[in-house]
Amino acid sequence: MKSFLVQIFGFPATLIHGDTLVLDRWLWLRKHLPLVPGGSKHLLDVGCGTGAFTIGLARRGYKALGLSWDERNNKVAEQRAAICKVSLAEFEVQDVRQLDQHVDLQNKFDIVVCCENIEHILNDRKLMVDMSRCLKTGGTLLLTTPNFNYMPITKGDEGPFSDIEDGAHVRKGYTPEGLKNLCSSAGMKVLEIGYCSGYASQKATALLRTASQVHPLFGWGLVFPLRVLPPLCDPWISKIARWPGYSITLIAAKI
Repeated sequence: MKSFLVQIFGFPATLIHGDTLVLDRWLWLRKHLPLVPGGSKHLLDVGCGTGAFTIGLARRGYKALGLSWDERNNKVAEQRAAICKVSLAEFEVQDVRQLDQHVDLQNKFDIVVCCENIEHILNDRKLMVDMSRCLKTGGTLLLTTPNFNYMPITKGDEGPFSDIEDGAHVRKGYTPEGLKNLCSSAGMKVLEIGYCSGYASQKATALLRTASQVHPLFGWGLVFPLRVLPPLCDPWISKIARWPGYSITLIAAKI
């Protein structure tokens, strides 16, 4: 069904296969990455999954390379890019823990994107250093990761967190101070720290996760009509409820 929906609806369908938090991250990226002349800026998507953000940013003119360790995800991403007729998106199977071994990627990119990936990596300091090395001087990192002070969406968000890299989160998340320390160690200057995915998005995702235990299609179908609500409601609902964003967002520049 995944690529079937992309065949019918094009790129927007890549943003609605998973939970509602995916769309939140895309809207944040789109806000900070304006349209550019085709291929004029090089972008690296570290931990790209099935390529939604890589494809979306290629559509905005960035020559985008998505990295995923999973061969299946890589094939899906390539298939979706072909369906969307996006020639500026490419994908490679790479272990992002070994970015330092790929000298061909160093000092090459104007933009590095890393969404909900660093919390899966034990040596997060090394990953941050390696991503900085991939950037040109003055280049920009856009990163999202769970907010250490989030309210658990479902029980799994309460931990325990894995002490091995088995695909699960190895830490709860990050504070602004933690991200600033990582950037400092990697020779990057923090430009902006914020949050995304508020109350409405988190509650829709909780419903999706719970209903999907019956059947994934049941959960997806139940939540589909609600997906329009978070972008419209979250800014004011979250402010009134003083509800923390699920993800913390970071923009930093390589010094």
